Amino acid sequence: MTTTYSFGVEPISCHAWNKNCTELAISPNSSDVQVFRFKNGRWDMYDVLTEHEQHVTSIDWAPESNRIVTCGADRNAYVWTLNGSKWKPTLVILRINRAATCVKWSPLETKFAVGSGARLISVCYFEQENNWWVSKHIKKPLRSTVTSIDWHPNNVLIAAGSSDFKARVFSGYIKELDEKPASTPWGKKMTLGQLMAEFSNGGGGWVHSVSFSSSGNKLAWVGHDSCLSVVDASRDMLMASIKTEYLPFLSCLWVTENSIVAAGHDCLPVVFCHDDNGNLSFVERLDIKTEKAVGKFSAKAIFQSMDKRGEREGTGSDQDTLHQNAITQVAVHSGTRDTVSKISTSGIDGQLILWDFKALESQIANLKIV
Repeated sequence: MTTTYSFGVEPISCHAWNKNCTELAISPNSSDVQVFRFKNGRWDMYDVLTEHEQHVTSIDWAPESNRIVTCGADRNAYVWTLNGSKWKPTLVILRINRAATCVKWSPLETKFAVGSGARLISVCYFEQENNWWVSKHIKKPLRSTVTSIDWHPNNVLIAAGSSDFKARVFSGYIKELDEKPASTPWGKKMTLGQLMAEFSNGGGGWVHSVSFSSSGNKLAWVGHDSCLSVVDASRDMLMASIKTEYLPFLSCLWVTENSIVAAGHDCLPVVFCHDDNGNLSFVERLDIKTEKAVGKFSAKAIFQSMDKRGEREGTGSDQDTLHQNAITQVAVHSGTRDTVSKISTSGIDGQLILWDFKALESQIANLKIV
């Protein structure tokens, strides 16, 4: 079962949910962030976050502290706190000279990480003495733009994908903030910036998205070479990679300890399984192919539709998928990190779609989330 919401014709570059999914923040591919509240069966916009001067590249919403963090091409990040019915911004000192590309709260919400085109990661935390957000940098051996970030469940390790074709795991340990971390399969030494592991699938595609599993022992990433790769740190860094028939994926997400959902330029989410033996395999696409009903339209309606979508005569672009253009992000909607029951996808078509796994498993014969 799917639920589709349309937010106009502008692309949705990124989105984030509050704790109980009654509120939603999206960026319509601009410098604004629109915040919606679900009321009477529809999404009503109640605030617009306008502090950024260039387009917003990433949003994350901390569920427990109810704070939003945004970053953008203007090289800035802001932490937003709710004051009455309006969100108030606080500037973060990132100290970068290129666009900020991705941002993610840590699991304990005490800090967040920002990737950028400056070939570094800013680990940001609140300094009580000076009452501001400051950052410390992770630089080496990054050699290109950091495109994606994810946190390990231990609140210290950071996975980063970049356009130098590599997925890496760093330590984001902040001495003034964090307790000394316990040893993990990724390693023992965890000083800030310590490179724990570095991987490449050998295919030569820049990395679009990285994701830790719920245990933190597995790392998945997708690249522009249409590959999905998984490394299991608990099995001596055993790596599995699968070259798919699909166009490149832009986002990936673990929905159980063994199942991954990936989506991107093919406009549909796809499920993969990484089993206990370390084998990676295709399971099924979530989107059921649908036949488009052909109705009678006036000539005026046809030309209006072509004009809206920028089409020429005879070049209809209707897809047999729910999303009519590339999917930009896959996010958790309902459930815990180890058992996700619903995901959301946003796309360039201006749509946001909810996917209910339990209902979809009953509709799609080969679909099984394990």
